[in-house]
Amino acid sequence: MNWILLVIAGIMEAVFAFCLGKAKDASGNDVYVWYAAFGITLLLSMSLLMKAIQTLPIGTAYAVWTGIGAVGTVLVGIMVFKEPVNFWRIFFLVTLIGSVIGLKSASH
Repeated sequence: MNWILLVIAGIMEAVFAFCLGKAKDASGNDVYVWYAAFGITLLLSMSLLMKAIQTLPIGTAYAVWTGIGAVGTVLVGIMVFKEPVNFWRIFFLVTLIGSVIGLKSASH
């Protein structure tokens, strides 16, 4: 169950990065809405991470959390914010995904 919470926490990390990107491009009161969404998703992500590390090794959990967040943020950047895609970005993204899977597999 805590692995599921950790995955959700990692996804929330990508969501709060998305909110920061939207806030950067927003104007007027929309900026405050995006910053509020950032705060909510940040708190949710941290709360789920804190719950997950009650039974998971902290080093593994933190690495998996940041890895999921990093992969999600890169994908959001590519798909939503039209960031560039090239061979090396995809190569290292796949390497990062493999590392996250490896850490999860190596944890008992």
